[in-house]
Amino acid sequence: MDLFEKCYNFREAEEIRKIGLYPYFQPISSEQDTEVIINGKRILMLGSNSYLGLTVHPKVKEAAIKAIEKYGTGCAGSRFLNGTLDIHEELEERLAAFVNKEDALLFSTGFQANLGAIAGLVGKGEYVILDKSDHASIVDGSRLSFGTVKRFLHNDMESLEKVLASIEFEAGKLIVVDGVYSMDGDIANLPEMVKLKKKYNARLMVDDAHAFGVIGKNGRGTANHFGLEDEVDIIMGTFSKSFASLGGFIASDKEVIDYLRHFARSVIFSASITPASTAAVLAALDIMENEPELIDKLWANTERMRKGVVEMGYDIGTSCTPIIPLIVGDNETVLKMRRMLFDEGLFVNPVLSPAVPPNRALIRLSLMATHTFEQIDFALDKLYKVGKALKVI
Repeated sequence: MDLFEKCYNFREAEEIRKIGLYPYFQPISSEQDTEVIINGKRILMLGSNSYLGLTVHPKVKEAAIKAIEKYGTGCAGSRFLNGTLDIHEELEERLAAFVNKEDALLFSTGFQANLGAIAGLVGKGEYVILDKSDHASIVDGSRLSFGTVKRFLHNDMESLEKVLASIEFEAGKLIVVDGVYSMDGDIANLPEMVKLKKKYNARLMVDDAHAFGVIGKNGRGTANHFGLEDEVDIIMGTFSKSFASLGGFIASDKEVIDYLRHFARSVIFSASITPASTAAVLAALDIMENEPELIDKLWANTERMRKGVVEMGYDIGTSCTPIIPLIVGDNETVLKMRRMLFDEGLFVNPVLSPAVPPNRALIRLSLMATHTFEQIDFALDKLYKVGKALKVI
C-alpha cells in the first residue's frame, strides 16, 4: 500500500467541515485575552490556559520587547553549543528556587521537557509508570525511552500499588503524573504516591503544566500545595500557560539536571528558547511572587463558574480546579454544543472520544484571573440556554 493511502482516505475532518461543526484551528486575530476576535467577531474566551491572564500583562510584554532589543529574536543554536544566554541561566536559577530544587534546565517547549527528561532518564531494564490520564507528551517521552512502560487507572492508588508490586524491587522505576489533570481538572494524590514510591523503591516526577499559577503558595504547584517539595524527585513545568510564554523546564537535584544537560536529546538537538520567551517568563515569575491577589481572583472566578454550572445540572466529574469539564456524552452533541456556544459568543474547547472514554465527550471550560464576574455570568446564561436546547441539562 502507498504510504499516503491513509491520507487520501481520511474523510472525517472534511465531513465535519461540510456540516459546519469543525472546531479546530480557529484563527484568532487579537491578543489572547478574556475576549478575542475570530472572523471579525468578539468572542468571550473560556478555552485559554493563560490562568493568570499574563499574556497581555504590560510588564510581561515590555520584558519581551526589551529582550529582543538586547539579544535579537533568536539564539541560532542549541543550549549545548552556542545557544546559551545569561538570561537562560538566570531563569533556571529563579525556577529552581521557585520550586525548592537545587537546579533546573530549560527546554524549548513543555512537550520537549517531558520527552527529554523521561527518555533521557529511563533506560533498558528500567520502568516508567504512567497514570492513564497523563498528557500525550509524557506518553511519547515514555515511548522514546528504552524502558518498559506500565500504566495505572486514573488517580487510583490501589491500581498504582498493583503495578509497582509487579516490578522487581531493585529495578529503576519512575512514576510520572500530571499535578493537575488537563481534562479532568482534578489533582494528583501526591501524598499517597509519595508513600508508595518509598515503599517500592521508585522515583516520582510531577508535570505541573496546569498547576503553576493555580495551586500552592504564589502558584508554586502541586508539590508545594501538599507540602511535599522534598519528596517529589522531579518537577516539570511549561511556560505556555500561567507563565505566559513558550518553553518548559525540569527541576531536580543538581546531579540529575547535570545528567540531563548531557543526555536529554531534546535539549542537545533543539534550538534554545528565544530571548523574548525567556524574559517573559522572568517577568511572569515576578508578578506571581509579588501579586498573589491574582491567584485569589482566579479562584473566586472558578468558584462562581463551578457553582453556576453544577446548580444547572451539569456533570463536572471530579474537577476541583479552574479546569471545569462539562461531561456531555457523545461526540456529535459536543460538536453541536461547541458550535451553538460559539454562535452565542463563547469560545470553549470540545474534547472528543478517543481522547476521553466513550460516551464521556466533554466541553472543557478554563477560567482566568482576569475574567470579570459579568463575563462569567454572561457565560453561565449561554451555557444554560444551549444546555437546555440540547437537553444536556
